Amino acid sequence: MPPVTLNTSVPTSSAERSAPGTRTATLSIVVPIYNEEATLRQALEAFCSIDLEIPYEIICVDDGSEDSSVEILRQYEDRRVVVVESEVNAGKGAALRKGFERASGDFILIQDADLEYDPAEWHLLLQPALRGDSRVVYGSRFLGKRTGMKLHSYLANRFLTLLTKVIFGSGITDMETCYKLFDRDLLLSLPLTADAFDFEPQVTALVLKRGERIVEVPISYHGRDKAAGKKIGFRDGVDAIKMLLRCARTA
Repeated sequence: MPPVTLNTSVPTSSAERSAPGTRTATLSIVVPIYNEEATLRQALEAFCSIDLEIPYEIICVDDGSEDSSVEILRQYEDRRVVVVESEVNAGKGAALRKGFERASGDFILIQDADLEYDPAEWHLLLQPALRGDSRVVYGSRFLGKRTGMKLHSYLANRFLTLLTKVIFGSGITDMETCYKLFDRDLLLSLPLTADAFDFEPQVTALVLKRGERIVEVPISYHGRDKAAGKKIGFRDGVDAIKMLLRCARTA
């Protein structure tokens, strides 16, 4: 498949940096990792097997894992994989910020290492951005096919998304989705401070307060439970509510 070229007339800041004419856009996939040895090798193989229409890099940020995740990353041989290590566990949001700083792509996509989200669907989020439809694209689990989502998780996700709609006037269906794609310049301009799972509500609130339009695409989702390593819990939902309210109060 020939490379997709990014026309400099598309009104995105990444495109505006390019020279006259066209050039190939690039993508950075940022993967926060904490104790993911059970799925990490499989995930890396899946990430590196994707045939995208543009070049991509995979920024793997180990967030102080206590298992063999770091060793797996160090031993994995693919020039597209960039490994960032942290000595202490600081949280998903902190790991993501480190990854964003290392990312060089025109667009940045967030991917978890547990394969609840299918990397074969990266192109679904990429296409609206390449067309210039929006600088922010979310993959919605509630517009696509999902399995393994517990009732309490379903209700919590729906409530947090509804609260986002009430506070910020958003029409999105899945605020807490992992699959978020951003124009790199836009993302790096946001004053992100969230260290944990409250990253999701904070980045969404900041984008909406900027007046950015979030485009959603349907994606598939295959949930896992705590026995399989899922880390988010009730307290994280409370923190998400607090973050939405805090963002609503700040200028």
